Amino acid sequence: MSATARTHRAMQTAEPGAAPQLVRAETREPGPAQVRIAVEACGVCHSDAMVIGGHLPGTAFPLVTGHEIAGRIDAVGDQVPGWEVGDRVAVGWYGGSCGHCDACRTGDGVHCPEVQIPGAAYPGGFADSVVVPAVALAAVPEGLTAVEAAPLACAGITVYNGLRRSAARAGDTVAVLGLGGLGHLGVQFARAMGFHTVAIARGAEKAEAAREFGAHRYIDSTAEDVATELTALGGAKVVLATVTNSAAMSDAFGGLGRRGELIVLGATPEGLDVNPLQLVNGGRSVRGHASGIAVDTQDTLRFAARSGVRAKVEEVPLERAADALERMLSGRARFRMVLTTGN
Repeated sequence: MSATARTHRAMQTAEPGAAPQLVRAETREPGPAQVRIAVEACGVCHSDAMVIGGHLPGTAFPLVTGHEIAGRIDAVGDQVPGWEVGDRVAVGWYGGSCGHCDACRTGDGVHCPEVQIPGAAYPGGFADSVVVPAVALAAVPEGLTAVEAAPLACAGITVYNGLRRSAARAGDTVAVLGLGGLGHLGVQFARAMGFHTVAIARGAEKAEAAREFGAHRYIDSTAEDVATELTALGGAKVVLATVTNSAAMSDAFGGLGRRGELIVLGATPEGLDVNPLQLVNGGRSVRGHASGIAVDTQDTLRFAARSGVRAKVEEVPLERAADALERMLSGRARFRMVLTTGN
């Protein structure tokens, strides 16, 4: 797409639950404090299905979803210092915030009451072009392609930021619960960060993949008691829960060591079965973790580029967004779906 084009391709969802359809959308000029990105790749996330389904409050239809965006800046608005046309950038779940609330002023803008999510607050990355607030930009380092960077902008930052803000230190045991789109990255990041890494998933057939991603130990939750196995290792300092299965999280909680943390990444409305005695004994805790702000995405990309962490992806062209979503939701994706535009 040239910077002078008046329209571009976009995969638009007309109403809640509808499949994205190819349309021509107006190519906007960036306003003050905004840039326009020529999208090269956009990852497909479970949260996109939530947005398309109309489950995110305040979402208006029709919409263009997509919040794992990677590409190049092709236009810069006024009041955008530090960014130039041609810069390689990524944008994740954090797509901007108010800048003046307590959360924003303390560097926690992902929890801003007015946080902007690409694909919900404004048209997202299932398109050739997107206009975003400059505050949402993360620089993509040399060594990462757009296809590699895109899933790291959401799935990658979620696990990396969760681990680096945890109680675990190099040498501690970290268990990653789940080996899917988030979990396979969690195992890689945990190994690269110097943790004794345990992967937990269902089925003996996943053991080989777990070890390929860097796990020192694999626990098949269908054949072994997770808490017992983790306790035999001395207890986990962190269980990073990437699944959306509350029962599996509850089972793993018993394998935490002294002052261990269950860090919940997988969002589910089901309750956890953890009693106060379990919390008090050993000073254990449960906490949730969202992704992070743009600088956290940038840190994630830099660490991945240096350490060799990469998402395992399946690439499909932009116009097959509906197929990519179906493949992800059916569990047939191994491990992340990424749309490419040809830009």
